Amino acid sequence: RSSRNSQPQGGSARLAAADSRRLSYAGELAGSGGGEEGWQGHSRRYAQQLAERFADLAASHSEALQQREERERQNARLQLENMRLQLENRRLRRENRCLFRQHLQRHGLDEPAAADPGEEAEALQAQLGRLQEKYRRALRHLRRCRAAGVPAASELRDAELDELLQDELLEDEQQPSPS
Repeated sequence: RSSRNSQPQGGSARLAAADSRRLSYAGELAGSGGGEEGWQGHSRRYAQQLAERFADLAASHSEALQQREERERQNARLQLENMRLQLENRRLRRENRCLFRQHLQRHGLDEPAAADPGEEAEALQAQLGRLQEKYRRALRHLRRCRAAGVPAASELRDAELDELLQDELLEDEQQPSPS
């Protein structure tokens, strides 16, 4: 037997199917438009489709380039604005520091640091005394307002105000009276 005859019948069926596909494709090329155009007509349609696709791609590319240029212009504009704002921010910080120093000097708070730690401690002790006195006056004022029924004193919760007033009374009892 020859090798050709020894092939199973499934092999010949596959060959027949491949032949029919080839013939079908050749038929499409030969004339899908009624048989008169042939493969040359198919080729012309293909060339026209390629030309249209190329024109679409060129237009898309051109649009993409324009968008990129616009983004670059906007980026450059934003960078300039950013630099301008950073400079203005630095200028405002300097101005703020200068005004703050002037305010401290006007109110006598810009005292040079004491060379002696004892002098510094005395200055801090004096400042603490002034702050404590302001605190006591504010609590006395709150007590008077509360007794008179003024609404400003009712903003604090009663428990908080009682605690503050008790602390102030205890401090007053502990300090000797200046008589």
